[in-house]
Amino acid sequence: MSNCWPGCEGPAIRYISAAPSPEWQHRERHDLVILGSTGSIGRNALGVVDSHPQRFRILALSCARNVDMLARQARRYRPRLLAVLDEESAYDLRTLLPADYQPEILVGPQGYAAAASLPEADTVLSAQVGAAGLEGTLAAALAGKVICLANKESLVLAGELLRQICARTGASILPVDSEHNAIFQCLAAREQEVARLVLTASGGPFRDRSLEELQHVTREQALNHPNWVMGAKISIDSASMMNKALEVVEAFHLYGVPVDRIDVLVHPQSLVHSLVQLRDGSLLAQIGTADMRLPLAHCLLWPHTLDCGVPPLDLAASPALEFRHPDTERFPALTFARRALSERGGLCVVMNAANEAAVELFLAGHCAFTDITRFIDEAMRRHASTAPGHAPLCGKLTAPEGDDLALRAEVATFVERIEKLDTQSRALVHELARDGA
Repeated sequence: MSNCWPGCEGPAIRYISAAPSPEWQHRERHDLVILGSTGSIGRNALGVVDSHPQRFRILALSCARNVDMLARQARRYRPRLLAVLDEESAYDLRTLLPADYQPEILVGPQGYAAAASLPEADTVLSAQVGAAGLEGTLAAALAGKVICLANKESLVLAGELLRQICARTGASILPVDSEHNAIFQCLAAREQEVARLVLTASGGPFRDRSLEELQHVTREQALNHPNWVMGAKISIDSASMMNKALEVVEAFHLYGVPVDRIDVLVHPQSLVHSLVQLRDGSLLAQIGTADMRLPLAHCLLWPHTLDCGVPPLDLAASPALEFRHPDTERFPALTFARRALSERGGLCVVMNAANEAAVELFLAGHCAFTDITRFIDEAMRRHASTAPGHAPLCGKLTAPEGDDLALRAEVATFVERIEKLDTQSRALVHELARDGA
């Protein structure tokens, strides 16, 4: 299966990790940890597990505070470990579990990290939402796991760091995002003939709204995605096209290509999930039903392709496919990604943190929809004006090979820098909102 894995050495593609070991590939059953099991990705992943129950054993599940759903999942799958955000959630969760089932319940980022690095686990699905998913992803990488990565923010915040950790520990990353999974599939055996990567975007619910109309959209309208059923945060990101900005950064780190070779096309039908352009100008496209069980099954069952209960796409009954360039005047988020990758110096962290803070404000009714990108732009501008020489936030790992404690300590130092800048950027957005800036 080596020719199904994108190249790690270039020149066209320099994928973030090597392939999972032959032992992992041939395992009859995977011992699985799901971080973010109550979200839309986690629930769909459990749907894949239910399609092939003999192939998986659930070792750990986690959520933030949705303990009612986590308890239902735990009663069904009986993992030995559960993780939640805080002590109050842990207490509530314990009261919802039957007396004959007493799993270990861990709390906070350390709990997520402990779940991700369980010695018995061979596979970790990182599906927590936002920057909160970084701790678990890094813990899984440091433990050398196969990571089915749905948390794009892990790459946005620490993509180069993850690349270095994978090289040290032998961890492997399989991309769950539908766009990056589509590119991954298109690259099979062709990775060094690649000229460009083309990410498709639905354009969200406001793709045809004018700039004036965008100033007055409501929370309910922004949450009503025309093609996908997603959580609140990713739905708002889709509406602002910020999700595509994050995916440009994700593609940059996953595939090791310059940002000027990553394009975005608006494709309202969401049937072509992304494309790869080869050097001769031909295009390879991955086409399928808009259902997250497909990319999840591709990762969880890799290198096998098995039925996971999704009806095949009927092309004859499908609508005509259309593509157009995104309008960056109405949706400026895409320009942020290119600026952040060009200037570095922590701008990706600022961009992501400002977006998460602004989305929370919008969902709470404390700012307008168009304020989201306005606040991000201002936060990035202010950081760029003060960052000395745009020094990288995470440098080259210098811990001696084989010194696990030194490696973890060095990674922890980089994470502290990320978290400090993240906190500062969120605070700035709240300040801008309070001041009406």
